[in-house]
Amino acid sequence: MGEFVNLTVSDGVGTIRLDRPKMNALNVQVQDEIRAAAEQAVADDAVRAVVIYGGERVFAAGADIKEMADMSYGDMVKRSGPLQASLSAVAAIPKPTVAAITGYALGGGCELALCADYRIAAEDAKLGQPEILLGIIPGAGGTQRLSRLVGPSKAKDIIYTGRFVDAAESLRIGLVDKVVPAAEVYDAAVAWASQFSRGAALALRAAKEAIDAGLGVDLNTGLEIERQQFAALFATEDRSIGMKSFVENGPGKAAFKGF
Repeated sequence: MGEFVNLTVSDGVGTIRLDRPKMNALNVQVQDEIRAAAEQAVADDAVRAVVIYGGERVFAAGADIKEMADMSYGDMVKRSGPLQASLSAVAAIPKPTVAAITGYALGGGCELALCADYRIAAEDAKLGQPEILLGIIPGAGGTQRLSRLVGPSKAKDIIYTGRFVDAAESLRIGLVDKVVPAAEVYDAAVAWASQFSRGAALALRAAKEAIDAGLGVDLNTGLEIERQQFAALFATEDRSIGMKSFVENGPGKAAFKGF
């Protein structure tokens, strides 16, 4: 359990909860605790899906600028790798993940949300990459994950201007996947994650790995990644359970074991 970030588990859904008042600024300690919580979610077989949540007021308003302001070029050369690695650990969770976005998700907070598979935002949420207003650029995946999600021209507009993107526009351009009233954000995220709490865990993992790995390669290489993942699942017990259940009872009734 970290001081500002912890993982709780209920009915197969793990919640990585940020709680560093007032705005969940991502200082070095929070970054390290995010990575630790992500690694814990990977290792815990009771966790079948993950919600990333900053609380009712704010998701995460970005890096701790007071801490960062005193860093030299040499300091950031050393720190930039661990900074990226802390958020990449969330992206690498081999289970379905959803960001529950309330209030602001800016800078590093937006980059953290981009690491999830799915994003649910409050109606009054604001997302953005305002680093350019500080004379820098996103450094924890924003230039790469945002452009892959919404396309390069929209990502450049958001990053070049540093403007805040409201929930309606975020939904329209694909930056978020669902918008709900602020009071319903966490419950909606848990409901999405709960779909997978008794799913075919290895098949879900294979699907995520095939999609994520395939995005970075040419089509033929991506198809080979898919082929290998597809064939490997025929060695799992869940594949036998799923096909037997389909033949005997029709689709959607299999009681998977997760292996």
